[in-house]
Amino acid sequence: MGRVRVPKGAYYGAETQRAVENFPISGTGFPPGFIRALAIIKHAAASVNEGLGLLDAKIGRVIRQAATEVIEGKHDKEFVVDIFQTGSGTSTNMNANEVIANRALELLGKPRASKEIHPNDHVNMSQSSNDVIPTAIHISALETIQKELLPALEQLHEALKKKARQFDRIIKIGRTHLADATPIRLGQEFGGYARQIELSIERIQAAGKGLEELALGGTAVGTGINSHPEFPSRAIKKISEMTGLSFREAGNHFEAQAAKDAVVQASGSLKTLAVSLTKIANDLRWLSSGPRCGIGEIGLPDIQPGSSIMPGKVNPVLCESVLQVAAHVIGCDATITICGQAGNFELNVMMPVMALRFLEAITLSANVVKAFTEKCVLGIEANKERCEEMVEKSLAMVTALTPVIGYDAAARIAKEAFATGKTVREVARARKVLPEKKLNKLLDGWRMTGPGIPKKE
Repeated sequence: MGRVRVPKGAYYGAETQRAVENFPISGTGFPPGFIRALAIIKHAAASVNEGLGLLDAKIGRVIRQAATEVIEGKHDKEFVVDIFQTGSGTSTNMNANEVIANRALELLGKPRASKEIHPNDHVNMSQSSNDVIPTAIHISALETIQKELLPALEQLHEALKKKARQFDRIIKIGRTHLADATPIRLGQEFGGYARQIELSIERIQAAGKGLEELALGGTAVGTGINSHPEFPSRAIKKISEMTGLSFREAGNHFEAQAAKDAVVQASGSLKTLAVSLTKIANDLRWLSSGPRCGIGEIGLPDIQPGSSIMPGKVNPVLCESVLQVAAHVIGCDATITICGQAGNFELNVMMPVMALRFLEAITLSANVVKAFTEKCVLGIEANKERCEEMVEKSLAMVTALTPVIGYDAAARIAKEAFATGKTVREVARARKVLPEKKLNKLLDGWRMTGPGIPKKE
């Protein structure tokens, strides 16, 4: 394709430079975690090819040494290809091949680009971009899920369970349709939030099982052409050892390269988490609204001034951060869904942007959950007096009288209470619908937070 000018001092070569010139699109490249996964693959491949007698031991050694440097992030600036490139990610695979080959040559005391260590023949041996890129997506995503997202979610789950126990004796008004409903315990409400996160953890773990399957070994179209039959199993075992995760060879290499259904499923579990976080963060900012003219049943930690013009104003900023990340993650899922549809015959051809949005969704979710837990949830306090006040004022308290006095009579009490500004207790007492002891027993908020039907006497 003719000559191309590569910047002096660059470890990458002509193929990378062509891609840089061909795709001046966004200025955004693959995330560092993905580059790390690529280097893990190259490291494992060199070890296995050497063990199979396909790669000279001296070459294998320096390839592994160069790949280790990439794994450690020492050459991140060398990965310069835009994310909006060829849909197979070939340009970035060759970027990795060239960087590792040239650094390996340097370690041998040879000039860069001398081809004694060849990007394709040696670094890319037994591989194709078509199986390397989907493998790197799975490795980088599962590493981030296991080492960042799930630990963050476990911390949030424990924090919410702790609050549920702490608030279990506090009675507050329940709300449906944003309107007063029968009382609940504040601890019950937080227990619901904790269960949402617990279920999200279970969904993400289940979806992660699909990411354990690696396409490596399928090479160009899934047949494994130009790859030793033992290469995939050996290389994947090595990758598992290097990452500490349980990867396995794809059950069907044609599915693994033509479809990205495992990524779509895992992204769906992140979208569900985003929906759960939205519900929780929204509830917390509503419940803490005020401090004097809102609901005010809980207080969130004051972590920064909320206004440049209103002195003393404090806003639920961590909740708002969660909501924005959740919106972004849902958008990422939409992109990933469309990318998942681009499996044309034997290859998906929208893998780079799929990888970007998938890793973005995982990382942002992990980061915001960690901040939300540490700077918001752990510091939540209950306003017991406010909770009790609102329970007593609620017209929904009349529901407790219904099994004894009937729906219509209870409705008349509620209507009068609303019209006069009195409480249900005050109206019922004035009407003498029940003896005082029985009335107080029925209107006991704690009794109303559990199942049971009061008996008529």
